[in-house]
Amino acid sequence: MPGLSEDEVVAASSPGVGPHPLPWPDDPRLDPELLAEGDRRNVPDAYRYWRLEAIVAELDTRRLPLQVAIQNWEHDFNIGSIVRTANAFNVDRLHIIGRRRWNRRGAMVTDRYLHLEHHATTAEFLAWLAEHEVTPIGVDNLPGSVPLEDTPLPQRCCLIFGSEGPGLTDELVAGCERLVAITQYGSTRSLNAGAAAAIAMYHWALQWAPKV
Repeated sequence: MPGLSEDEVVAASSPGVGPHPLPWPDDPRLDPELLAEGDRRNVPDAYRYWRLEAIVAELDTRRLPLQVAIQNWEHDFNIGSIVRTANAFNVDRLHIIGRRRWNRRGAMVTDRYLHLEHHATTAEFLAWLAEHEVTPIGVDNLPGSVPLEDTPLPQRCCLIFGSEGPGLTDELVAGCERLVAITQYGSTRSLNAGAAAAIAMYHWALQWAPKV
């Protein structure tokens, strides 16, 4: 949808709800502007009319101990898709390695509900993980990788994804505790980075996420 802002794209993609009938609930989590004009955001009904800050605060009470990192060397359009999936799994933190600017359109403004860290270099990123005792796990079909579906993942880990096409850089591969790859059965060499991220996050969730 060329020419539309991120919020306008979300509004057009999600019907949401209209203005809240009077009298309005007496709840400090609610946003008077949304109550008056309607809530067209792509959020579950439980968060309708809530302030952004209130939603983030509630999500913070139940973040999963999973982190996700994306190398941003080529302004990859898949980053937005990965960010949106990271929000769906309510990950503890999302890391962008390389360029600070990235294509946010595919994220559908879900990055606002996540805690983002930017690292200019791979060394800076790996140092951050070491300081916070988070295990780096690379996701790429490179030599030495093991099948994701047969691999138990650490609870406190960071799943790391490279740019579409080139994949993970040699420097980042060297810093990973292990590499995992998603087994494929067709003729395509690799999965779309956004699809691979969703599969990997779901695999981690099957092992560690609470049942809801």
